Amino acid sequence: MDRGCDNHANRAGALGALALTFAAAVALLLAGMSAPHAAPVATGLDRGPESIEIDVSTRSIPIEADFSGTRIVIFGAIHNSRQDAAESGYYDIAVVIWGPNETLVARQKSRVAFIWVNTRSLSVHDVPAYYAFISTRPIDEIADKALLARYRIGFDNVPMRIEEGGGGFSAEELAAFRQAVIRQKAKAGLYREADYGLSFSGPSLFRATLDVPANVPVGEFKVQAFLFHQGTLLSSTTRKLVIEKRGAERLVYALAYDHPFVYGVIAVLAAVLAGLIASAIFKKD
Repeated sequence: MDRGCDNHANRAGALGALALTFAAAVALLLAGMSAPHAAPVATGLDRGPESIEIDVSTRSIPIEADFSGTRIVIFGAIHNSRQDAAESGYYDIAVVIWGPNETLVARQKSRVAFIWVNTRSLSVHDVPAYYAFISTRPIDEIADKALLARYRIGFDNVPMRIEEGGGGFSAEELAAFRQAVIRQKAKAGLYREADYGLSFSGPSLFRATLDVPANVPVGEFKVQAFLFHQGTLLSSTTRKLVIEKRGAERLVYALAYDHPFVYGVIAVLAAVLAGLIASAIFKKD
C-alpha cells in the first residue's frame, strides 16, 4: 500500500510540474504580446530619398574702386548619400550661376560696296548678364538634352528671348544670332564653363571654386545645384548671391542709372570746370 501511495504522489508531482511549465509559457507569451515593440534598426535600404544642399563662401560680393575680381567657394552635401567613396562616381552634380537679366541688340554685318556695315539687327531680351556652370564631368554625359534644356543647364540652354528687329529671319539665322551672343559673352569672360570643376571630398561632401571677373555686373544672382544619378535628376536647390557696388562707386552707379539726367548735367559741368582750370594753369602770358 505504501508503494501505491508513492506512485500516486509521483504522478501528482509530475502533473504539477507540467502545469507550472504551461502557466509560465502562457505568462511569457502574454508578456511578449503586451510589451511595446522595439523600433526596427535602420539599414541602407530604409534610407529616404537623396537631397542636395549647397552654400557659397560669401553671399555678398562688394565692388569698390580697386575691385579686380575675386574667387568664391561653392560647397555642399548630399543627404542620405548611397555613395561609398568620393571616387566611385555614383552621383553627378552640376552647379549653375546666372543673373541678372538684361536686353541686348545683336547686329548682323554685311558687305556693301566693299564696306562692312550693320544691315540687320534684332533685340534679345532676358539674357543673363553672367552665366557659368560647373560640373563633375562634361554636361552632355550627365543627362539627356531634354532634361538639360528644361533646367537651363549648359550654353546650349542659356535662357533668352529673341525678337526680330526688322525683316524675316530663318531658324538658322536666329540660332546664329543666339550663338553670337553667347560667343561675345564668353569672350568678355562673362560666360564660363568648367567640366570636372566640381569634385567630391567624401561620400557626401563636394566643393568647387569659381573665379568672378572684374567686369562682372552688379545685381542678384542665382546659384543652382542639380544632383543626378545615371541621367536621372534626384534633387535640386537654389541659393542667392548678391554683387553690389560700395562706397563712391555705389554713389556714382546709383546716380547714373537712377538719375541719368542729373548725372549727365554733373558730368558736363565737371568737364567744363576741368577745362577752365586747365586753361588757367597752362595759359600763356
